[in-house]
Amino acid sequence: MEKRQELYAGKAKSVYTTDAPDLLVLEFRDDTSAFDGKRKEALARKGMVNNVFNAFIMERLEDAGIPTHFEKRLSNTESLVKKMQMIPVECVVRNIAAGGLVKRLGVEEGATLTPSTFELFLKDDDRGDPMINESLAETFGWATPEQLARMKELTFKVNHVLKQLFAGGDLLLVDYKLEFGLYDGKVILGDEFSPDGCRLWDAHTREKLDKDRFRQGLGGVIEAYEEVGRRIGVTFPEV
Repeated sequence: MEKRQELYAGKAKSVYTTDAPDLLVLEFRDDTSAFDGKRKEALARKGMVNNVFNAFIMERLEDAGIPTHFEKRLSNTESLVKKMQMIPVECVVRNIAAGGLVKRLGVEEGATLTPSTFELFLKDDDRGDPMINESLAETFGWATPEQLARMKELTFKVNHVLKQLFAGGDLLLVDYKLEFGLYDGKVILGDEFSPDGCRLWDAHTREKLDKDRFRQGLGGVIEAYEEVGRRIGVTFPEV
């Protein structure tokens, strides 16, 4: 597989074309950002940790019958993925109150949410990824009702699988975001699943083991990511 031209560079990942028209190389960089890019820092090993972590999760989801764009891990920092038409809507599930929900509604952080909540956000960094609903998504052509229904179905299937996986490592899946795209006309999971895009707490101490360590200046960000990975069976290569 020949890696060719850079197609896109995001906050923490870069996407490259390949000699196969329907496949791309996803490169995980050490870059870290928060608060819509206002705070940025390079953290050693982050690209490797997130790439290996994401590959492990994607394989578990595929095993559970959830279609993803993931093909295989190419190296410590690169993976091969399907080329999709991305849907500019992020799906967020919250199992425990934290982050933006606490700020918006004034609810207590750590409260268990029954049932879990489901929210939609427009993927638009310039506008701070505003919260939207199904009606807005349909009206402005960001997604069809059928696509939205499938995205919600898959998002909750992911929740079922990963809550159990993380519980096996004495971890709480607090919340997470997912992005989807179209491949051969079908909605499939895209982007990544790593501690960068979810909240994970120790089930007993409720210590934060995710990107909130970076947002809140707690330190030990990559060490926390690696701890989460080890608890659920991820083997990280020596670097």
